[in-house]
This record gives sequence, C-alpha cells and structure tokens, in this order.
Amino acid sequence: MDEVAGETLSDRQKYDFKRALEEIKELKGRGTELISVYVPPNKQISDVAAYLREELSQSSNIKSQGTRKNVQGAIQSILARLKYFKAPPANGVIFFVGEVSTTGDQTRMVQYVLEPPEPITTFVYRCDSDFYLEPLLDMLVDKKVFGLLVIDRSEATIGILRGRRISVVRNLPSLVPSKHRMGGQSAQRFERLIEISANEYYKKVSDIMTETFLNMEGLQGILIGGPGPTKDYFVKEGYLHHELAKKIIDTFDTGYTDEYGLKELVEKAKDKLYDLDLMREKRYIQQFLNEVRKTEGGLSVYGEEQIRQAIKNGAVDTLLVSEGLRKRRVTLDCPNCGTLEVTLDKSPEGLMMACPKCGTVGTVTKDIDLVDDLFDRAGLMGTKVELISPESEEGEMLLKAFGGMAGLLRFSIGV
Repeated sequence: MDEVAGETLSDRQKYDFKRALEEIKELKGRGTELISVYVPPNKQISDVAAYLREELSQSSNIKSQGTRKNVQGAIQSILARLKYFKAPPANGVIFFVGEVSTTGDQTRMVQYVLEPPEPITTFVYRCDSDFYLEPLLDMLVDKKVFGLLVIDRSEATIGILRGRRISVVRNLPSLVPSKHRMGGQSAQRFERLIEISANEYYKKVSDIMTETFLNMEGLQGILIGGPGPTKDYFVKEGYLHHELAKKIIDTFDTGYTDEYGLKELVEKAKDKLYDLDLMREKRYIQQFLNEVRKTEGGLSVYGEEQIRQAIKNGAVDTLLVSEGLRKRRVTLDCPNCGTLEVTLDKSPEGLMMACPKCGTVGTVTKDIDLVDDLFDRAGLMGTKVELISPESEEGEMLLKAFGGMAGLLRFSIGV
C-alpha cells in the first residue's frame, strides 16, 4: 500500500474526507438546486451519464427560471466531470455540485468530487436545498466498540469505548443496604434482605447491559472493573447474558465506579487494547511529555515555527498533529516583502490580503489546510505523522496547551 509521511494514504484521505464533509454540511441552497450523486463501484459510467441527461431534460419543466438555470448548470458540470472516469473508483465516487448562498442575495458555485473510505452500495441522485450526507456520516463512525462496566455494591457505571471516545450509558446507584444492621432485626433476616436487594441490583445492571450491547454492531469485547470482589462475583455468578459473557475480555481493579472509573478501567486494560487508536495516542503523548520534562537533551519540540524548522533540518522522527486543528497555511506575494507564508484561522476573502509584516496588499498564491501542509512538509523529510483525536484527554491537551502540534525528535536540537 502506498504511504505518505509514514502513514498509509487512506489515513490522510480519511482526514481530508472528514474535513470536506464538515465544509459541505454547512452549505445551503436558496431552493432545491443542490445536487448529490452517489455512484457505486459496480455502476457503469455510461448508465450514470444517461440518467443525468434524462434529469437534464426533465429540469426544463422547472418553473423558476433561476432554479432551472442552477439545476441545469449543476447537472452539466457533473456530466463534464464524468468524462474523466472510465469506471468508478474502488469505493465509488460522489459528486456534490450546486449554487450555495453567500452574503445577501449572492450565490457561488461549489463542486466537490469525493472518494469515500468505504464502498457505496446504492446509486443516488438527489436535488435538494442541502447536500445529502447521511450515508457518508455513518462511514466516519468508528466500527470498533468495547463495552465497559465498573461496579461495586454501592453503584455501577456502564459505558462505551468507541474509537477514542469514552461515553457513559448509565450510572446506577444500588440502593443495597449497608452491612450495618438496623436495630430490631435479626442478623439472618437482615443478611437475607441485603442479598435479595443485591441480587435485584445485579439483575438490573445485567438488563441494562443486555439492552445496550447484545445487538450492538462492531462490539469487540467487554471490560469489567471495580474496587473489590463484586466485579468477579458478578461475572462468576452468571448475571450477564450468555452471549455477552463470551465477550468478556478480563476484569480489572479500579478505585472508582463512576465516570472516572471508566477512564481508569480503559487505562488499566491498555495492554489488552494495545493496538486501539486511543492507546496508541496515549503512548505518543506520554512519550512527548516525558521528553518535555527533561531539563536538557530532551527529544521533543513544540511551537509551529520551531516544529517547521526542525522538520526542515530532518530532526523530527514523528509529528503529532491534532485532528481538531482548523487553520489555513497561506502563501502571499507581497510587493514589498516578497513571498512569505503565514498561518491563519480561516481562508482570506478573495485572492488579495494585507501583508502581516508591512500591511501592503498582496496576492494569495496558495491556500491549504494546515494539517495537509504539515503532511506535505513531513513527507519530504521522511517524518512520520500521527493524527491525534481531540476527543481524548491527551488529545485535548495537545490542541489547547501545545497549539495542536508537537514533534518527537531523532536527535537533540538544543534549546
């Protein structure tokens, strides 16, 4: 498989695909004139072209002159692009074309051609006021899922580990009486009441887990934790549905049984989940922090300009980049300062902008997503790129405390 900057090509494609969907999702048409076309890999291009020509013919019946013109223009644009395809790509191809609203009564034509990360199964033609994205949003959902349970006799918390995200399904107080016996009750009767209450509590936990996990697509396994023997008792006494019991990976000692306990459980199970994205990211961020703490000779770098210089010098072994970065790298030709590159929070409006050094208006010659720019620079020097999700604690720290990027070095570059 081809590689870019140490990552498989599909990793970068998936990032670009996700960013494109974010942009497309925000686009709105003034009427039903935005066209979405999904072409499965087994669909003949000639059949798609014939279908679109028929739609072009039918569009002449649209009463609104403006809508008719925009719909016909979008269909003709897709037909022109189809000529570049002898057959659909391996996963198919999607076209999003149409006039979208800008400021006031103004519109602009947008044209997106995307290759999805998974195969398209059905041919779709849709003309609406927004683009049809539902099948593609489902592709971005991580298919690997783990069930989580932390439990003792006082409470239980059920959660899900999906990709890098830990989410709480339910926190359940047990209401099981403590071992301290109330006055006037015989010891045996009180113990019996406790065990009946505990049994009902375990059954309720089991019912919630069955409802949550039994038919969950992509469930890889179940992790169970807790501070005492309750977790093992719950497993050994067969409270779980027999199909879920088969998916138990292991039990782990944790100090808590709340939301923090779920995070502790995942951390304790890291050896079992070694290849999971979340665990890989934790290892990289921890390695980076260990190097940052060294007073001298640390193999780390952060700060955009420092990172760029280190990449240029061939010093960066692995570049950690947050998927949450939403910036642009712009190249500007300034009449006074010459060609310079700047990082901006968003794209300039139009092809002209003021030079950040002297204020003179210059010409924008390149405008690229910052993450894509870092991929390109790293690839030239054989630097591996690791995309870090902002959904984990480590990923959030990379984005907020280190500006969304950091480097692990091949050799020390000094202060």
